[in-house]
Amino acid sequence: MKATRFFSAAIMLSLFLACNLSAKVTTTSDTYIEENHLYDSSEDFADASLNNMDRPPKYGETPEDSIQCVRNISLYQEYWNQGNRKLAFEPWREVFFNCPQASQNTFIRGAILLKTKYSEETDPLRRDMWVDTLMLLHDKRIEFFGREGYVLGRKASDLYQMRPNNVQDIFELTSRSIEMEGNKSEADVVLIHMQSLVKLVQAGVRDEEEILETYDQLMNIIEYNLKNNPKDKRFFEPAQANIESMFEPFATCENLISLYGPRFEKNPENIELLEKVSSMLDKQGCTETELFYNTTLNLHRLKPTAQSAFLMGRMERDAQNYEESLRYFGQAVELYEEDEDMFTALLLMADISYRQMRQFSQARNYALRATEYEPNNGRPYLLIGEMYAASASQCGDNELSKNAVYWAAVDKFAQARSIDEDPVVQERATQLINTYSQYYPNKEETFFYGLDDGDTYKVECWINETTRVRSR
Repeated sequence: MKATRFFSAAIMLSLFLACNLSAKVTTTSDTYIEENHLYDSSEDFADASLNNMDRPPKYGETPEDSIQCVRNISLYQEYWNQGNRKLAFEPWREVFFNCPQASQNTFIRGAILLKTKYSEETDPLRRDMWVDTLMLLHDKRIEFFGREGYVLGRKASDLYQMRPNNVQDIFELTSRSIEMEGNKSEADVVLIHMQSLVKLVQAGVRDEEEILETYDQLMNIIEYNLKNNPKDKRFFEPAQANIESMFEPFATCENLISLYGPRFEKNPENIELLEKVSSMLDKQGCTETELFYNTTLNLHRLKPTAQSAFLMGRMERDAQNYEESLRYFGQAVELYEEDEDMFTALLLMADISYRQMRQFSQARNYALRATEYEPNNGRPYLLIGEMYAASASQCGDNELSKNAVYWAAVDKFAQARSIDEDPVVQERATQLINTYSQYYPNKEETFFYGLDDGDTYKVECWINETTRVRSR
């Protein structure tokens, strides 16, 4: 009994009907071209010398079968290597029918040949037959060579491209594939799984809660591959971005708390869980929730990092615990390695010290430290200028000395505008200059104190800076 009896009448019919179609050959360009990972084909001809009629079963049951299989394998591979998919199809088909167990490459290349036929076909009925044939090809590959989880993923990916409306079938295939492959799941399978689930939820077929569970599962797979398989980042990074985009409409604070709250209660010191929950709630803007505070607090206690310190600082600020907030932001500065991060933390510390605690000198120190990390950022100087202007009524013992503070304030606004090319900073600086220059002493006042425009003047008080005289 020949190997052809393993195959259904349907696959034989569809292949024979399709083999007579004539069309221009195109190249398949899927996200994953398994042709790049062919198996060692030397095994195809192991012990297959024409002088040796004792063939292994994978080449057929008779010497004639084996001879014909070896010839067809050689012929289709030669055409394949030449890039001639059209001529490769016929001998490949013979191999597929009569000696499918000869090599797994028969199925890898066969999938590409069938997808090429599909892309060339214009008749809807025959196009549909090519899809059926390709699906059966995947099933037969599993039958002969195993790797069920992986091949189901390929099958799902092909079905998604050719019959995107078969959402339930696609979802069932990706579910089985991911269950079997786990962290070895491929990026397109993970992405298609989420896309299919979202469509089923939107259609009312599946519950919204499943989105949350699936997102968590898929992110674990993606994070594992980003960490352990750098060469696959080009696949998993886009998949991650797309899945996060699909998940966002479902990621309400209420949903996230219902998902992660019980997990936190059960494992309040699981660092991996704490990192995930804190990051997720932060990303979705759920920073005022009790769960976010508790997870971040535990995370910082168990594994203090610059990020956890920063988050704690922000939460304590929002809770108006300003001393604690400064302490955490200070820890973040000590732990950060990037200048941009240090700048942000120090500027927040300056803002808190000035606006909430009215500690002007300390606020200025923080702002000036921030400029060390981003010298061309004008925001610290805007803040210092605002502090100076806010001190006018408290600095000096006469009208001139009090109004002279605005000279120093405008100096800082002008400095911010000169070093920062950001239009927002420049516009804000110009606005502040126009506002506070109106409070300069008038000419009569400067003359009364023996001063002329352009003279140097020392602003006392905590400011303690030298500026120049200007009158309005």
